[in-house]
Amino acid sequence: MKITGIRTFLMHAGPPRPSKWAPPQKREGTRNWLFLKIDTDEGITGIGECSGWPRVVETAIKDLAPLLVGEDPTHIEKLWQKMAIAMMGHGMLGTVGGGAMTGIDMALWDIKGKVLGVPVWNLLGGKLRDRIPIYSHANTVEQALSLKARGIKALKCSGVSDPVRKVDMLCEAVGDDMDIAIDLHGPPWMTPADACRVVRRLEPYELLWVEDPIAPDNVEGYRRIRDAAHVPLAAGERAATIFGERQLIEEELVDVIQPDTGRAGGITQMKKIAAMAEAHHIQMAPHSGSLGPVAEYAALHLLAAIPNALVLERIDDDWDGRSSVIVPHPVQEGGSLAVPEAPGLGCDIDEEFVARFPSEGNLSVPVEESANVYAPGTYGERLYVQTRLSRRHYFNT
Repeated sequence: MKITGIRTFLMHAGPPRPSKWAPPQKREGTRNWLFLKIDTDEGITGIGECSGWPRVVETAIKDLAPLLVGEDPTHIEKLWQKMAIAMMGHGMLGTVGGGAMTGIDMALWDIKGKVLGVPVWNLLGGKLRDRIPIYSHANTVEQALSLKARGIKALKCSGVSDPVRKVDMLCEAVGDDMDIAIDLHGPPWMTPADACRVVRRLEPYELLWVEDPIAPDNVEGYRRIRDAAHVPLAAGERAATIFGERQLIEEELVDVIQPDTGRAGGITQMKKIAAMAEAHHIQMAPHSGSLGPVAEYAALHLLAAIPNALVLERIDDDWDGRSSVIVPHPVQEGGSLAVPEAPGLGCDIDEEFVARFPSEGNLSVPVEESANVYAPGTYGERLYVQTRLSRRHYFNT
């Protein structure tokens, strides 16, 4: 069997809305989903999904495609190494290169599962569990109670504006029946000193974890937070490959590692990251907050097969069109998803539906000033990291 080509499918993930400035319509948000298909000379096609700046990743895939045409798609590790070496001249592998390799790698696993007639989880060592627990997002009491009513047993809130008050409000609303995590992602991220103060304040709430309390490139700062407070820490969504996650794991700076299923380097790398984490008693909770449904399928297979699987991030109510992108739609019952049983990943995209939502841009924009995540008077500066001003007010709220 030989690879004959790679096709990409880039879409804007969101509903259209009327706009007098961009007739006939402009789409809300900036999130894009990028899928790809690898074709073979035996008629077997594999599907994958890429994240890490999808519009740019699409170009990277087209650059890599000639390198793979004519290769045997079942030699997955060999092809992963070949791609990594080919991109080495551009510098250290980041999330754009990682995203391109992820989608390709994912599709190769899909092909191999189809060739052998088994699900991907079977290729990863077999199944430990039939269902994968999920968590979703909630920043208001109403959202949290809605998740609870649907049987979801864990939620994550976000933001650096009044984080302690938000956690306190949500804990009081849902009681002890739900786990709560908080993502302190910036910008502006807090400095390690301020993050230590906030995390200590969060100790009494027995959170599932505190995520990204400081900028992801300040890995050393996690040691300061670890020494200052006894709260599970989580990070890792913005890194790619075992090399990007290595320091967080080997120095045991986090309790939960969160590689992104769309840009970490593929199932090949996710399995290695999980094994590295297992050796340090660190749990795995893949990031998927901005991903589409193909990467979700890949995460289900991975979490079914690794012993240190904790929970999967899932936002299933962000856009009605999500369920129309994928066939079949993942089966959710209450707070968990069923592990797929079909050969390969067990899913496909509706190409005609995807084509109805062309990409219209893929850059995140700063939150509104009313979100109060920037210190007063600094919104126009668009800071990456920021020390809290008005400290008595912020920390005593």
